[in-house]
Amino acid sequence: MIKLLQTKQGIVVETERGTFRAGTDDFDALLNSEDLISKLSAADEPVTVCEDDILAPLGSQEVWAAGVTYYRSRDARMDESESAGGGDFYARVYNADRPELFFKGMASRVVGHGGKVRIRSDSKWNVPEPELTVVANCRGEIIGFTIGNDMSSRDIEGANPLYLPQAKVYDRCCGLGPAILITDQPLDDSVRIQLSINRNGKAVFAGETDLSQLKRKPAELVDWLYRDNTFPSGSFLLTGTGIIPPNEFTLAGGDIICITIDQIGTLQNTVM
Repeated sequence: MIKLLQTKQGIVVETERGTFRAGTDDFDALLNSEDLISKLSAADEPVTVCEDDILAPLGSQEVWAAGVTYYRSRDARMDESESAGGGDFYARVYNADRPELFFKGMASRVVGHGGKVRIRSDSKWNVPEPELTVVANCRGEIIGFTIGNDMSSRDIEGANPLYLPQAKVYDRCCGLGPAILITDQPLDDSVRIQLSINRNGKAVFAGETDLSQLKRKPAELVDWLYRDNTFPSGSFLLTGTGIIPPNEFTLAGGDIICITIDQIGTLQNTVM
């Protein structure tokens, strides 16, 4: 198992042999290497990494997201937008050939493990969306997976589906990390995604799903993303959420969000 991290000490590789420097400071070039796994496997300069030193594992890649890829998210989107007349849109998207894909941000809007995410000042109903995130290179090849926290303002999106960019894209709207699991193989359907939210030291929500519930597989989503699009540095694609807190729940400042995905690790963010 190989994991790639961005840290304050530089780019780091975790393998079964230990933790090593990647041997380069050019994250974009490394991510798009044709022999990525071989390069990372050859790393041999040991390094010690503290959890506080971990940064978001991206360079100049664009971050995109997919919506309505789980049955649970379809129902939630229909419910929140019903009064605005948009409920049927999401049922159509869930059953359509073409997925819902939208731009989430660049590195300037992304925080890493331990970073602080935001909720919009003009929203009163906010949730995290825990998502398996696909990492693809400039050639559209899936090279690994990480964890994404797609912060979302449900009341803004629910008021009108055309408000989706405002509900999804703002400062500190996305968490990524802690590392990229480097692999050229798809993850098993049994891989679990778990979400927990703690407030003042107490759990206020917990949920879990697995990849068997993901209707649109990562390779299909990446194929659609790369149609008529070029990504010179590669891309990150959040694949949608199957865990949604109840309608009466909204995030508050100080909440601690933990998202765990088997084989990848745990991404923790605090709401500011």
